[in-house]
Amino acid sequence: MRIGLISAEYPPDQGGVGDFTRELGLALVALGHNVHIITTATRGSQPAIRNSQFAPHSSPSIHRTISSWRWGCWRQLLSLAQELSLDMLDLQYQAAAYNMHPAINLPPRRNRPPLAVTFHDLKVPYLFPKAGPLRERAVMALAHRADGVIATNQEDYIRLEQELPPGRLALVPIGSNISLSLPPGYDRVAERSRWSVGTDDLLLGYFGFLNESKGGEELIQALGLLVERGLPAHLLMVGGRTGSSDPTNRAYAERVEELIAALNLKERVHWTGYTTPEVVSAGLVATDICVLPYRDGVSFRRGTLHACLTHGRAIVTTRPAVPLPQVRDGENMLLVPPRDPVGLAAAIARLANDSAMRARLEQGATALAAEFAWERIARKTALFLGRWRE
Repeated sequence: MRIGLISAEYPPDQGGVGDFTRELGLALVALGHNVHIITTATRGSQPAIRNSQFAPHSSPSIHRTISSWRWGCWRQLLSLAQELSLDMLDLQYQAAAYNMHPAINLPPRRNRPPLAVTFHDLKVPYLFPKAGPLRERAVMALAHRADGVIATNQEDYIRLEQELPPGRLALVPIGSNISLSLPPGYDRVAERSRWSVGTDDLLLGYFGFLNESKGGEELIQALGLLVERGLPAHLLMVGGRTGSSDPTNRAYAERVEELIAALNLKERVHWTGYTTPEVVSAGLVATDICVLPYRDGVSFRRGTLHACLTHGRAIVTTRPAVPLPQVRDGENMLLVPPRDPVGLAAAIARLANDSAMRARLEQGATALAAEFAWERIARKTALFLGRWRE
């Protein structure tokens, strides 16, 4: 198939949707599909098509051609789709990636290739002050206008089931955007020493941007409680702080940093900054426990969770909002209530003192990660997209 993947963000932009699109595109190409990624034009970028139009590709062709994701974006998208003779379009949707503008939510119903929408979440765009229910209707309008819809997690699948017939809806998870790829000559003790963490210290890890939904404040409060109890705890914040798409991340990151200062934890919180996948791997493997206190509960829509699973880390996270059969408390994750720094600190302390449980969680994480391999994700995606091939 000749597949067009639409994503407003794409590396080097910092964001999970862009990273997902890159990995999915590579996996689809490995299966023999001809993949074109259509994304935002950047200053100085060349809109010309990479590679010959119909030659087999070893990687996706990248088209940085969309000047704006406001009104008129679909005209640009469909013009390029026609030029490339695409069989299918798959829109990677997350409202923040499209600057919260509703234009992307209103694709034309006619004179276009078949369109699938992959919902990375169901967060709503901004319309105007006090828009209220109209904002959710804008998201559902996109679902109804598409030929097919992919949900990336169980929570959104349950919601979309209420709107769409089964034949138009599929559940296809995301995978880890960061593979286990350590720098040459990696030494775990030396990596910890780089962050002023000794072999007997407890190094907690957090991966991903700071965002209101991810529980950064609870994480810092829990770290403060552990230090008060005399545990030699440190926290390694792996990756960038705010990302490229969601403007609310910056304000939340400032709140977290203010809390770190107020609790006198600056010397115990270490930041890698936005960095290479190898440095991310090095940091994650150096940790003893990864802590992901999502306020809306653990979900497989979280690329940060998948990265920690892929690296075989012992994970403390929050109870899911809906039942997730793959999540087994005490076997592949340790679960606590959301928004509960006291409970979070207690779970971390329990795990810090139980090496057998840590080993069990690490083994369980590695086994669970295998269920989210990119080849499997690409096969499920291609099978679903193939239903509407013209």
